[in-house]
Amino acid sequence: MELDAGGRAVRLSNPDKVYFPAKGYTKRDVAEYFLAVGPGITRALNHRPTTLQRFVDGVEGDFFYQKRAPKNLPDWIPTARIAFPSGRPADELCPTELAAVIWAANLGTLTFHPWPVRAGDTDHPDELRIDLDPQPGTDYADAVAAAHELRSVLEDHGVRGWPKTSGGRGMHVFVPIEPAWTFTEVRRAAIAAGRELERRMPERVTTAWWKEERGERIFVDFNQTARDRTIASAYSVRPFPHAPVSAPLRWEEIDDAEPRDFDIRTMPGRYAELGDVHADMDQEAFRLDGLLELADRDEKERGLGDMPYPPEYPKMPGEPKRVQPSRARHDDGDDGGTA
Repeated sequence: MELDAGGRAVRLSNPDKVYFPAKGYTKRDVAEYFLAVGPGITRALNHRPTTLQRFVDGVEGDFFYQKRAPKNLPDWIPTARIAFPSGRPADELCPTELAAVIWAANLGTLTFHPWPVRAGDTDHPDELRIDLDPQPGTDYADAVAAAHELRSVLEDHGVRGWPKTSGGRGMHVFVPIEPAWTFTEVRRAAIAAGRELERRMPERVTTAWWKEERGERIFVDFNQTARDRTIASAYSVRPFPHAPVSAPLRWEEIDDAEPRDFDIRTMPGRYAELGDVHADMDQEAFRLDGLLELADRDEKERGLGDMPYPPEYPKMPGEPKRVQPSRARHDDGDDGGTA
């Protein structure tokens, strides 16, 4: 069948193929969902290099991340060249219209992972993205409490965030920024915000990179701001049995929101009533001076420098050892005994 996506006809093969067996939702259901929230997801992806998370056999089958643009990419879908941490380049799909979203959905794409950059400058992020990740023993309500305090942290340092559900138990807060800083500098700002949040809520929030140190707290995943790390876009479908979506929210909604309430069946109605509640994000571009000054104070006054990068990254200047604390103690000969 063909679908009209913003005036462009896009072919949908096997529209009755079931993607969500528990609900019976098909490829066509997914595509029609994206059409219903079209302006919203197009805004979230617009001119951004985007990795596709593809589930060609539905959510109960295998999936993979497609970073490089598929070879059969239509000539009307542009690409943008990005560089991985290794320095190797790649051309990624770069949506500029709704038809590109539907074309990707036909390939089994449920979740879109846009880089925090635009095609015109892929080395300088224009979004600071903070991932509030519940650890075992915590849930969405804990993420909400952290998000409220994070809002204060950000505003105290001259920036404003827009919240959304992750599609699971967590929350994401996106801050539009001027593309004036490198990935390393933006990551440094995220670490500073996370550490300040941790100081304000030490029993409920952690920036500990090693899982053994996190406890039952909300983890501020600062490495989601590292180059080539991405966060699911607003309106992306998440691969859980009930077909939830990453739902943009207004701050006054987050306490009463239930992540499970936002799925491919319910979000179209909300969107028809409210539109894209994050539509005004593109009208702002904040500076990171306040958060980077906080990072400077952390380093000079508290001795808090960089944090470990993910294991697949090259060793970065000023980065501490990537050894989990328990292993480091063992390697130092500390077996817990006495001399």
